[in-house]
Amino acid sequence: MGRTLQNTMVNLGLQNACDEAIYQLGLDLEELEEIEEDAGLGNGGLGRLAACFLDSMATLGLAAYGYGIRYEFGIFNQKIVDGWQVEEADDWLRYGNPWEKARPEYMLPVHFYGRVEHTPDGVKWIDTQVVLAMPYDTPVPGYKNNTVNTMRLWSAKAPNDFNLQEFNMGDYIEAVLDRNLAENISRVLYPNDNFFEGKELRLKQEYFVVAATLQDIIRRFKSSKFGCRDPVRTCFETFPDKVAIQLNDTHPALSIPELMRILVDVEKVDWDKAWEITKRTCAYTNHTVLPEALERWPVSMFEKLLPRHLEIIYALNQMHLDRVAALYPGDIDRLRRMSVIEEGDCKRINMAHLCVIGSHAVNGVARIHSDIVKNSVFKDFYELEPEKFQNKTNGITPRRWLLLCNPGLADIIAEKIGEGFITDLSQLKKLLEFIDNETFIRDVAKVKQENKLKFAAYLEEHYKVKINPMSMFDVQVKRIHEYKRQLLNCLHAITLYNRIRCNPSKSFVPRTIMIGGKAAPGYHMAKMIIKLITSIGEVINNDPYVGDKLKVIFLENYRVSLAEKVIPAADLSQQISTAGTEASGTGNMKFMVNGALTIGTMDGANVEMAEEAGEENLFIFGMRVEDVEALDRKGYNAREYYERLPELRQAIDQITSGFFSPRDPGCFKDVVNMLMYHDRFKVFADYEAYIKCQGQVDQLFMDPREWTRKVIRNIACSGKFSSDRTITEYAREIWGVEPSATAIPPPNLPRN
Repeated sequence: MGRTLQNTMVNLGLQNACDEAIYQLGLDLEELEEIEEDAGLGNGGLGRLAACFLDSMATLGLAAYGYGIRYEFGIFNQKIVDGWQVEEADDWLRYGNPWEKARPEYMLPVHFYGRVEHTPDGVKWIDTQVVLAMPYDTPVPGYKNNTVNTMRLWSAKAPNDFNLQEFNMGDYIEAVLDRNLAENISRVLYPNDNFFEGKELRLKQEYFVVAATLQDIIRRFKSSKFGCRDPVRTCFETFPDKVAIQLNDTHPALSIPELMRILVDVEKVDWDKAWEITKRTCAYTNHTVLPEALERWPVSMFEKLLPRHLEIIYALNQMHLDRVAALYPGDIDRLRRMSVIEEGDCKRINMAHLCVIGSHAVNGVARIHSDIVKNSVFKDFYELEPEKFQNKTNGITPRRWLLLCNPGLADIIAEKIGEGFITDLSQLKKLLEFIDNETFIRDVAKVKQENKLKFAAYLEEHYKVKINPMSMFDVQVKRIHEYKRQLLNCLHAITLYNRIRCNPSKSFVPRTIMIGGKAAPGYHMAKMIIKLITSIGEVINNDPYVGDKLKVIFLENYRVSLAEKVIPAADLSQQISTAGTEASGTGNMKFMVNGALTIGTMDGANVEMAEEAGEENLFIFGMRVEDVEALDRKGYNAREYYERLPELRQAIDQITSGFFSPRDPGCFKDVVNMLMYHDRFKVFADYEAYIKCQGQVDQLFMDPREWTRKVIRNIACSGKFSSDRTITEYAREIWGVEPSATAIPPPNLPRN
């Protein structure tokens, strides 16, 4: 979520008043804002997308709730020590959190373990261990519409009789200390992005948030009037008309069996009716096609932790497979491919398959990704129910990502086209009229230069690094992952360095290459990539032949509050994943609306960005999805490129020989070995096109007027990428509700 103070002032229309009032007290509001901790309760793009969606849902006047876990420790703080990433616990609640309100009156029990009893009057899940879920509510204000929604985060509490029942009779102290076992559920966020690690505590977290949330939803459904005259609502017929549950990836997939369990076991709804209600209520958003990211939980873990849910999943799967078998008689392989249960040495539950069969809508997050979802990942399911599959291209909130982080740019835009764009970003199209307006071109360039000076000062103050503010700010900030190809960026940096060394008197376009992002603590290759970046920087930044023609900076502890500073200052945005691997990307959109130009592959939302702005207004390079598939069929051979491209060979040889790690020459042998012999993401295959494309970037940067005209065209064409547009599509095409643009009356006026 990042910080809340400034966002709240912006959305309430109070920023200028507060600024002035604080100034009158002899204080600086910006200094105050810097004191607030970021709330970092998710990983990378998936968690930030949820935050943007909350802002848009409130701004569109939707009665929507965001549910999650109130982690005591969020995503770790990253320190760089000797060029290596070191993790530090993110104790973000240390000084309290003024934005949250505990709601003990809505505390709910969540059950684990136990056993299942089949009795004449239904199924009972008994002898369970209970953990209490305590809700904490954070307000989510819409933009100047007097709407305030709720983000409700659950915290785990042990019940007071925890472990003080039959066993542990003699040891009271031990029993009280054991409360930690229950409360560990909401202790810490698992820091993996796009990677599945089948840990029992993680499965507990997933069930914990689901069980608490579903009880909350059902309690609210039963207590609402909805024009129902029953004193207590027991009829669930209308449930899907009143409630929509959007599953943000497979992490809350247990919502499907849990809703079935409540309807069938607790509310005594007929099984088939319950299944219809469940499917009409749930919808699933897929966020990745990487096989290592798909959740596949061992059946043995379920058996122990959630025995009733396992039974329900088996029954749902049987029903599903019976249907498939009837439609495709004798196609045994299709049954195996489509089963929710994967057979093998360790039987596993495929959570994505569970989500697809249990939802009435399945969507990808950019057009190219939704096509891949239909034609490869869930091909069999698409053949079965094509009407289920949709696309919802991601977006970002223009409040935080333009108004709040780049007020200078927002001001000059408003000067030209008014303030309507803030809640209707498509209005940025009106800027196309000013593409040749010399004043506007100068103003846009001036705002960018001011942002660059401000960021340069920030880096100098906090990280003691001096950079050339006249250089091109070339930025790649995102989680460190092989598929995002930070290594391709490294190879370009080395190639530029070698060209400067080779010809020191030649005039070069000065660049500051900034790379930032966290590596999952257990992801060895990602940590090596960080070490490589810092090692390359060490050599380049201290070479007197280079001077301020080239700098390589690793941005430590990348997070929302740092993104708000670096993105408005960027000239070039790097979005260079292998085609077909980045589902959408959202950082790409933030850079576009903030006046950076994009160098990127035809992957994720880059495809639609190029479509909106015109491919000639982005720096598009490299293989398309078709080319990657063709290369897979042919067989990718990295050595071929290594032998054919002298600049690539020189760069790799330097890494291998220890040129960048003189104190430990073998330091990067794993990285080189991966690139040469098992690189799933084909870095070398795009190297030549990338270097050539970067040359075109240099050419354009030398013509500031043409560069800025392209910038204006990009900003003008970025309107599609507002999360307001995304949420409007979810609302109409999946949830069956209409967004409303009208503000509700403020509390000091009577409501009509």
